[in-house]
Amino acid sequence: MEINVDAVAAGREEAPVLDYPIPASSALEPPAEWDRLRQSCPVARVRLPSGDEASLLTRYDDVKQVLADPRFRRRLDAPEAARVSTNESGGVFNGEMAAALPEETHQQWRRMVGKWFTAKRMTALRPAIEAMADRLIDDMVAAGPTADLKSALGFPLPVWVICDMLGVSEHDREKFAYWSNTLLSLTRFTQAEIDAAQAEFAAYMSNHIAATRENPGDDLISQLIADADAEGQIMPDLALLSTAQGLLVAGHETTSNMIGKMVAMLLADRSRWEQLLADRSLVRTAVEETLRLDANPGFGIPRFISEDTEIGGVAVPQHTTVVCSMGAANRDENTFDSAGEMDLTRTPNAHLAFGAGSHSCLGQSLARTELQAVLDVLLRRLPNLELAVPVEELKRVDGLIVGGLDELPVRW
Repeated sequence: MEINVDAVAAGREEAPVLDYPIPASSALEPPAEWDRLRQSCPVARVRLPSGDEASLLTRYDDVKQVLADPRFRRRLDAPEAARVSTNESGGVFNGEMAAALPEETHQQWRRMVGKWFTAKRMTALRPAIEAMADRLIDDMVAAGPTADLKSALGFPLPVWVICDMLGVSEHDREKFAYWSNTLLSLTRFTQAEIDAAQAEFAAYMSNHIAATRENPGDDLISQLIADADAEGQIMPDLALLSTAQGLLVAGHETTSNMIGKMVAMLLADRSRWEQLLADRSLVRTAVEETLRLDANPGFGIPRFISEDTEIGGVAVPQHTTVVCSMGAANRDENTFDSAGEMDLTRTPNAHLAFGAGSHSCLGQSLARTELQAVLDVLLRRLPNLELAVPVEELKRVDGLIVGGLDELPVRW
């Protein structure tokens, strides 16, 4: 839908309602509306897949403000809150797992889980991640000379990491992949399929949690149980289930998709790949820049406000659900020089790919470690890597809360 700039200028109430998510013309480019919205309609009315209306934020300062403001609730279980998806429950932001921890105890839980996700611990994991990437590339090359990088590397590596962190068998990774896809559905799966996946995942993890209580190991679930025991408390099973689900849907699906998008962005312009081959020290900043410039990050982060407020100079009434578009915010020219261009040397790079404030992504150090490890190994093993199809033929994944590519055909 095209935006009527004159109507926008006349005031937010007269602006047309956009269907959201906003479609883009290609897999690696952002919707043209992002620029127009940032310039003329920073608080835009949108219609979600559920049919409910919300307000879309696209400016960097506004998105950062809302994500850091404790008045904006992360859970959308209030009666007045917009439902995100077409299914009866309203999606992953509304379900029982999302409500497993009361808001007042969420920060305590984050501190406990955060002990696991330290940069030091993630750095210690890197050799094992690189070794697994090497094994997967060995298999890919043996079956070459072309491959779908998403299915050969982007999918199996993060799910192996998550299975290892949860202490479950990597042989169950196909189950984990299906569960994560289903639980992140906007329009792809029916309510019956979502309910079944939720029940299967809960049953699987409940059995695993019970076994872990009896025989703890060196994994996150064991650590959370031990930390609670040390404080004279019992970590509830539902909290552990919520932790496992958060790792599954955030730690696997988003990183899996980001591996494909990162490589696609770097290969779309061959000079970028050549620049990294010439200077491998740029891997870290290159990863951050692909995170910033990701034009297909997915739905965004919804928040619910129960009182009247103001965002970007626009009055926002109580009971409004707002959707923070980190992808649009990360291209804000008022924050980033040449915001629409990829600069592999960009530093500092205060992008919002992992959110902001007290609810920023707990697993961001893990995601960074995986992305840097994958890129380092690919540059070392496959310096001649290139896209096997024109970039215009790459297709986006549709119907899920997270954004990604349907496949990434490559050759070497």
